Amino acid sequence: MLEAIYKSPGGLLIYTGGLFGLTFPLGKLASQAGVPPTVWAMVISLGAILFIAPDLWKRRDFIPPRGPVLQYVMISGLMSFALVNVIIFALIPRLGAGQVGLMFALSPVFTLALSVLFKLKGVSALGVLGIVVGLFGAINVVLGRDGAGSGISFWALLGLVLPMILAAGNIYRTLHWPEGQHPASLAFWSQGASLLGLIIVQIAFYGALPVAWVAEIPLVTGVQLISAALIFPAYFRLQHLGGPLLLSQTGYVAAATSLFSATLFLGERYSTITWAGAGLVFFGIALTILAQSKVSLRRLWV
Repeated sequence: MLEAIYKSPGGLLIYTGGLFGLTFPLGKLASQAGVPPTVWAMVISLGAILFIAPDLWKRRDFIPPRGPVLQYVMISGLMSFALVNVIIFALIPRLGAGQVGLMFALSPVFTLALSVLFKLKGVSALGVLGIVVGLFGAINVVLGRDGAGSGISFWALLGLVLPMILAAGNIYRTLHWPEGQHPASLAFWSQGASLLGLIIVQIAFYGALPVAWVAEIPLVTGVQLISAALIFPAYFRLQHLGGPLLLSQTGYVAAATSLFSATLFLGERYSTITWAGAGLVFFGIALTILAQSKVSLRRLWV
């Protein structure tokens, strides 16, 4: 089954986005157990590394990166994975798993905007409309959490930074993809860079790695390790096959998964404004999909 999914960009999109959506409620459970955001981000990187390493060894592709490839995996790992995951798990206890998932869902509109800026993709009036609608939806989501008359909190603003970083990572990995490199190899070394950076930050700021907290929630940790292990080889494969715009659309699949799972299983409740904003986010993203070329649409629904 996985082999068939790996051959279809559309299948990879649903598969990867759905697994990403599980990250948000799992992160909330870890936060409730007292696990720091940096430590839980390490769990994700470790899961990817443990899963990919045997495959690289079997293919005799266990070659440490050098030169441009080393630069690529360091920037990708630290920006797209370490920084993004720390922000996600810092936001979840303050904004809720479902709402952070919605912020994650904005990455397609930001990716589209950067694609136009870097001339990776032409944009139509429909694409511009999608960007405007998606951003307006995000503002409604933020107001729904903080209250229309109470102002927007620092954490809500940080939530809007999240899709910008995701979009920047999508564009960077596309512009600088090293020729001849296997997606699994890039995923492994990028996650290695992420794990190393997280360990350094954790020790520098806190002086220790509180792994004992992770051991207190073995089931949640195990599910997160397996989820991460399944996500990232597919994530880089989708990047290679579908490009940054299709990859970014994992955000809306993840958002749908996280918002509904947080509501059903974690007891989170959101206002009418938040749900209306969510609808606008999804509608804006749908418009950006329609604005893409026929080739991109065929890949999405194959």
